[in-house]
Amino acid sequence: NMEKEAITAFDYEPSMQRNSGGGLCAYLLTGISIFFIILTFPISLPMCIKIVQEYERVVIFRLGRLVKGGARGPGLFFIIPCIDTYMKVDLRTMSHDVPEQEILTKDSVTVTVDAVVFYRIQNATIAVTNVENCGHSTHLLAATSLRNALGTRNLSEILSEREAIGHTMQTNLDDATSAWGVKVERVEIKDVRLPVQMQRVMAAEAEASREARAKVIAAEGEQRAARPLKEAADVISMSGPALQLRYLQTLTSIAAEKNSTIVFPLPLEFIKGFSIGAGQSKTLLHREDV
Repeated sequence: NMEKEAITAFDYEPSMQRNSGGGLCAYLLTGISIFFIILTFPISLPMCIKIVQEYERVVIFRLGRLVKGGARGPGLFFIIPCIDTYMKVDLRTMSHDVPEQEILTKDSVTVTVDAVVFYRIQNATIAVTNVENCGHSTHLLAATSLRNALGTRNLSEILSEREAIGHTMQTNLDDATSAWGVKVERVEIKDVRLPVQMQRVMAAEAEASREARAKVIAAEGEQRAARPLKEAADVISMSGPALQLRYLQTLTSIAAEKNSTIVFPLPLEFIKGFSIGAGQSKTLLHREDV
């Protein structure tokens, strides 16, 4: 960062030399100020020494012109009272909540979206000299970038591709704010809110889709279970003791249930005889039809 700031400050030197027509007056005022500092040395020392924190940089202007050497800090730096002014710049990462934006998506759905932007000042000299308020300008640009990024997407893309949208916004903002000495580190989509009516429609659609999948799964399960059931029925029908055992198990399960159902067990031979008689009658009816 210090190297970039030094290069930036060097770029300003030609303009300072070109505008040095009144340099004699500037040198005169500087000499007078230094003379008064020496004359009132013990008292003037606190006004000349300033301290910059580790996370700060200071841009100094002397008689309205940028002082050579770029931004100062961290630590001690000296100024000449009366002719020097300075501005402190915080280099720490800052966050900004983008205000809620009502956006019309590509498929004509109105959504309310808010986001958060993380940025930091990368070059203190450019941030002070190239833009009036780099933080405020970044905030305004973030809101515009959010509307542009979401207005070209469908609702389904906005709901499922938040990370990709945030990355796109971060790239666009970083390119736009590089001329202000600002580095946009990250953009996150916080929330996407839909109208109540649209929420109901989407909930009904999701419920219908879940019910359809459940019916398909149930049908597939019944289809897979039909073959083993048929095989078990064939085996039981071919064995008299097995059929009798199944009959007793059914009676036991019915008796175990706590209800008021009354069961009259019939002999298995009676049931078999009835089923045989029914089968013979069907055979006779079939022959008569023929």
